[in-house]
Amino acid sequence: MKKIIFTENAPAPIGPYNQAVLVGNTLYTSGQIALDPKTMELVLTDIQTETKQVMENMKAVLDAADMSFENVVKTTIFIMDMADFANINTVYGSYFNEETAPARETVQVAGLPKGVNVEISMIAIK
Repeated sequence: MKKIIFTENAPAPIGPYNQAVLVGNTLYTSGQIALDPKTMELVLTDIQTETKQVMENMKAVLDAADMSFENVVKTTIFIMDMADFANINTVYGSYFNEETAPARETVQVAGLPKGVNVEISMIAIK
């Protein structure tokens, strides 16, 4: 049985999808971009600020499912420019304990929604 996870503390979906779906003990999140959930405006000041907004949005989704970054077992990072990887990785890494960090892949893509520079999705287990 799947349970839809929604929180007003993360950007509302802008299409036919949900912020996350919980199936049993496994949470599958949709990708988060740097939308401010209060204004639905993009936060694109610089790549670090953009990545922080993405991670804060993801934190809100995890919180809504009664989970934290400690529950995350897999992440996918989509980036526009691999030259931004080090800066993205620094911010991303600050949300995880390095010893228990999840599996991950990082992929450079040709385009992302709304012209953002980074999008992150996660799988977490309770």
